Amino acid sequence: MTDIKKILIIKLSSIGDVLHALPFLEVMKQCWPDSAIDWLVEEEASQVILGHLAINRVIISGRKRWQKDILNPLKFIKASSDAIIFFKDIRLSSYDVVVDLQGLFRSGILSAIARGKRKIGMSGSREGASFFLNEPPVPVDYEQHAIDRYLKVASYLGCGIKNFKGEIPVFEQDKKLADNLLESHIEDKNIIAVNPMAKWKTKLWEADKFSELASMLYRDLQCSIIFTGSKQDFPVIEDIINKTDSKDGITNLAGRTSLKELAYLYSKCSVLVCTDTGPMHIAAAMGCKVVALFGPTAPLRTGPYGNGHEVIRSGMDCSPCFKKECGNTICMKNITVNEVYDAIKSVI
Repeated sequence: MTDIKKILIIKLSSIGDVLHALPFLEVMKQCWPDSAIDWLVEEEASQVILGHLAINRVIISGRKRWQKDILNPLKFIKASSDAIIFFKDIRLSSYDVVVDLQGLFRSGILSAIARGKRKIGMSGSREGASFFLNEPPVPVDYEQHAIDRYLKVASYLGCGIKNFKGEIPVFEQDKKLADNLLESHIEDKNIIAVNPMAKWKTKLWEADKFSELASMLYRDLQCSIIFTGSKQDFPVIEDIINKTDSKDGITNLAGRTSLKELAYLYSKCSVLVCTDTGPMHIAAAMGCKVVALFGPTAPLRTGPYGNGHEVIRSGMDCSPCFKKECGNTICMKNITVNEVYDAIKSVI
């Protein structure tokens, strides 16, 4: 096996995609335990990897912030300075291997800037990303899960290890804050988490169905229920909770946790019920069982990874269509409350 001392992983976003690359990181470190592994990531997803013991250095791109601030005369100098420092950081080290797991033009440019003997990527890259590689793209099957595709790249490099956890690193302070939050709101019962939100409108399940489901769970299973989401999701989730039969054992934690606190919180739950979204991958990575509702996307590619999870689909011929906009989201509407309820019971 070729000795590799310095590795740069380029996986910029999103939170779920960066999570899927953690097993790749772990097996690379197991294969080359003395290697120093750096990771290029964007700000929004950086919390997934900060503090990971296998990472030597996290290089954070503020791309979205810079694009916004550079148009502001008052923030132009600061944004420009930060960007220059970022690009200098990329050039600090000379790598044995640069691995582009993003496969887009912006990651390809960063691969070109980095100093690397070998520059590796996957087949199916878009926007000309493969142009910046110096080896043929690694053939991968896009009907496989993303984690398995990334592990195919590790295998190409000579690593045959398949043992990994893929967990988000969580600090003691994160655990303490999450525990305090649970003690303040949650009775000493089994905890079921619900994340009803998604960035794509086509991935959403009707709010009234989440209200009905929460009522059934609280009434029949005598469990505590926590709703999670972003700060912007809080009013929508509050409306869902207000339409339930009982609000006593149902808590809205949207916007009240950091990503690491959320990860630890999910590790304390019996199950997470959710749409196809980042929290689904966080829960699966932290050992929480998942009941995931899928419509326009393909669970084989990006569903909850591992055993014991349940994916619910309505079986429409048009699904998966991968559309962010649709005039008739029947693939999600046809999923019934009873189907989801039965799946939760079977999981827990």
